[in-house]
Amino acid sequence: MDEKIKKMMHEAFTGEAKANLKLMVFAEKAEEEGYPQISKLFKVIAFSESIHGKRALRYLKELKSTEENLKDSFESETKVAEHHYEEFIKHSTEVDDRAALTIFTQTRDVEEVHAKLYKEAMNHMLEDVDTVYYICDVCGYVSDGILPEKCPVCGVSKEKFTKFV
Repeated sequence: MDEKIKKMMHEAFTGEAKANLKLMVFAEKAEEEGYPQISKLFKVIAFSESIHGKRALRYLKELKSTEENLKDSFESETKVAEHHYEEFIKHSTEVDDRAALTIFTQTRDVEEVHAKLYKEAMNHMLEDVDTVYYICDVCGYVSDGILPEKCPVCGVSKEKFTKFV
């Protein structure tokens, strides 16, 4: 594969992934403000952006077997938690930005949980386990099968969790 095309395709994927997330957040905001049609538009365009991103991933041949995808995801979460967020935390501390420090620290902690969940899934891949997950709506913490009374990362109550079956 041509290296310039590969770099451009990675940039395209990154841009589409960012656009998808941003539009989904815009959709939530529009819904909260009572604009269901605008919310729908944001969601429709976000879905379209996800199609663009999927095409780029397929082109880059980054879509592999589930076992390989789990392994790659585990390694990515571990790297992000151990390296990137540590740098973000260090800088936030140096400039005394407590809001950024809280976000970066909680996100790092949640990324470590994600890595653990991927590792467990790799170890139990052949078992047909139907797990219920609970996700903290504030910091993104994921609980595997048990709804905690409060989030172990940010401390909000169990009412702030979304159940995924």
